[in-house]
Amino acid sequence: MPDIVWEEPFCAESSNCFRIGTDTDGNAYIAVAGQEGNFLTDSREALAALVRDIKAGKADHLL
Repeated sequence: MPDIVWEEPFCAESSNCFRIGTDTDGNAYIAVAGQEGNFLTDSREALAALVRDIKAGKADHLL
């Protein structure tokens, strides 16, 4: 597993908490908090777009 530095969890009301992480190569990761070993990886820009949609209530059913 890559050496990932995880940010503090983001928790929406009545939803799962998730975390964003990055590695030294600039890759970005997203995982449900507490399940960081089971993550998705993509560019930071792609994951940031996903997080913005989740925060806007457009994609909270994905987590």
